[in-house]
Amino acid sequence: PLRRGRRRSILREERVEAMSQGISLNRVELEEAWLTHAVWPRRIIAFVIDLVVIGIIAAALAWTIFLFGVLTFGLGFIALHLMPLVPLLYYVLWLRARASATPGQRLLGLSVRDDATLGRPSFAQALVWTILLGISFGLSCLPFLLVLITKRHRAAHDLLSGLVVVNNMAPPRLIL
Repeated sequence: PLRRGRRRSILREERVEAMSQGISLNRVELEEAWLTHAVWPRRIIAFVIDLVVIGIIAAALAWTIFLFGVLTFGLGFIALHLMPLVPLLYYVLWLRARASATPGQRLLGLSVRDDATLGRPSFAQALVWTILLGISFGLSCLPFLLVLITKRHRAAHDLLSGLVVVNNMAPPRLIL
């Protein structure tokens, strides 16, 4: 007679063995799959959150420039030409930060990493990624459709900049 705990362990092993027959499960492949599991829907939500934050920053900056323009009798209004730099600076500076993620991405457990090393992106990669993100919107969002067919669910701006958006959370414990 088996002890109750040992019997459960044997049953669990048989279940794992039965489930894995015909499927080769490799820990590296599972970890690779976990990196980008369910990332692209959360990227969309993160982008909307970032748009709201950028809007708040832009509104505060516009109000400040307006006051500066009034106080300088119109000379300060020239600073309104800096407004298009707000989204560019927002993305580049946040991607270069320690977390390698914008506030929206961090809120949803995502980070942007170098595809080859999974390290933080360089300044050039962050800048190229941001510029290509804007170009992707200019091309009717068609480059975003690549997330549906690429292995790591990467869009065109990810592929061309050498970056990948990954889960920030640790993978669940796997029984192998």
